[in-house]
Amino acid sequence: MQLTKKDWLITFFIGEISAWLLILMVNNLELNVEFIKQGHLYWILPIFFPIFCLIWIKLISLISQKKESLFQFGKFVLVGGFNFLVDIGILNLLIFFSGIAVGYWYSVFKGISFLVANINSYLFNKNWAFSSKEKDTGKQFLTFFLVSVVGLIVNNIVASGIVNLVGPQFGLNAGQWGNIGAIVASMVAMGWNFIGYKMF
Repeated sequence: MQLTKKDWLITFFIGEISAWLLILMVNNLELNVEFIKQGHLYWILPIFFPIFCLIWIKLISLISQKKESLFQFGKFVLVGGFNFLVDIGILNLLIFFSGIAVGYWYSVFKGISFLVANINSYLFNKNWAFSSKEKDTGKQFLTFFLVSVVGLIVNNIVASGIVNLVGPQFGLNAGQWGNIGAIVASMVAMGWNFIGYKMF
């Protein structure tokens, strides 16, 4: 597939924003790693992650040749990774500013981060990954939103269960364990979302 200027710009944007969301997440995890403590992450990720994303989209365009569905899948993977980082990034931002990583407010924060990530997912998948030209965007968004609400419920139950019922394990602090809960929940919800979007 031939890459357009739009493909390059969106891919760069996804890579750059993702880099800063990763930095936010790593800062909130309070990891005791020398590489991070020396501040190398702040200049390496914003430079090299967008380049990595641009290489990814170029490779996918070369591999897919005339198979549009494979090219769409490559863009879908890029958008999916970005959505995951939006979800985790918003969650970490809320944890960082509130200082709360457990209990009722964790569930509220997880719900907010999931909804923001899903709106982001809808916009990027509809307008870029699949370039949908369908006119009835209200019906399309409603269906997408309903599937996403079920995904939100699944996501929140899994994340809240891991954080509030199981509690921190393996010597991790509450913030780190909150991220583990969010990661596991995102993977479970991604399975539901894929099935739901495919079916409906």
